[in-house]
This record gives sequence, C-alpha cells and structure tokens, in this order.
Amino acid sequence: MNTTTEALSPDPALPLSQQGPAPTRVVAGYGFWLFLLSDIILFAALFAAYAVLSDATSGGPTGAELFDKRHVFLETLCLLTSSVTCGYGTLAVTRGDTRMVCLAMLATFVLGATFLWLEVTEFAGLVAAGAGPSHSAFLSAFFALVGTHGLHVTLGLMWLIIMMLQLASFGYLPMVARRFFCFGLFWHALDIVWIGVFSIVYLGAHR
Repeated sequence: MNTTTEALSPDPALPLSQQGPAPTRVVAGYGFWLFLLSDIILFAALFAAYAVLSDATSGGPTGAELFDKRHVFLETLCLLTSSVTCGYGTLAVTRGDTRMVCLAMLATFVLGATFLWLEVTEFAGLVAAGAGPSHSAFLSAFFALVGTHGLHVTLGLMWLIIMMLQLASFGYLPMVARRFFCFGLFWHALDIVWIGVFSIVYLGAHR
C-alpha cells in the first residue's frame, strides 16, 4: 500500500461523518451552503408569488394603505443590528472570548426577539383591521412571505439558545465552533432576505 492509498483510507477510529479526504469543516460548510441555497429557492418562489398577486386586492385595502413604514423601519433596524452583533459573537468564538460571545449573542437574541414582537404586533393589527390572510390574494401572499421569514427567525433564536447551551457544556470544541459558524451564515442570510422584503413589499407599496 503506497502513501497516497494510506492517506485516503478511512480511519476506523473516526465516525463515518468524519471519514474522507476533505476536512470535516469543509464538508459541513459545503452541506450548509446547500441548505441555504434550498432556502433561497423557497423564498424566491414566495417573492415571485407576491409579485404576481400584489395587485390582487379584491377591492380591499392595498399595501400603501395598510403598511406603517415607521414600524417596519424599527423592525429592519433591529434585525440588521442583530446581524452585526451576531458577527461579533462569531468572531469571539474563534478567539475563545467567552465574555464577548455571551454579550454579543445575548444582544443578538434580544434584537431578534424584539423584531419578532414587532412583526407579531403588525400582523395582529392587520387582522384586527379585517386585513387577514383570507381577505385577498395579495394579503395571502404577504402573510405567506413575511410569515415564513418570521418562522425562520423564530427557529434561529431557538438554535441560538441550543448553541449557547452546547458552548456551556462542551466549551470551544471544533464541533461547536463549526455550528456557530453555520448559525452565523443562517442569520446573515435572513437579513439578506429581509432586505428584499423591506424593499419589494414595504417600500414597493405605493398604490
């Protein structure tokens, strides 16, 4: 057996997920990018549906009549700021700076939760005004798009709690660092999607 064959032979002492010529961090990163791409396709379909149905108000209120842009600006400010704090937290994980990780990720959680609270109050106000998702095709597409994004933010906050528990239990193992890196990618992707929502749905509501 030559040197190349020995290098490519799986080590029976390693788990199956860690066997192969590529480092685990490369495999994990590649797999997570594939997941993010599938999520982007989902949102692309929702954006396309909204673009087609945005004028189908059935004689009801339009987005320009319903949306409070100042309220939405506060949502946007919270979510974009949370992306900055998440970036600081991810960098702190690579340095092993526990204090900075805790502060940055706590700020990320609080800002993300505030964003969700603002979004829920917006939805509740629309439903109370008789502009629920069943009122028109436009509102169905709006609630589907914005609600799906909100669901992703909710799952992201749950993921963040789990990651902080793992950090407290296992410390800065490579496994934990990789998962924090993936969480950072996920959270930044949600910010990119929200910029699309803010630009197309809210700023684009002019009729």
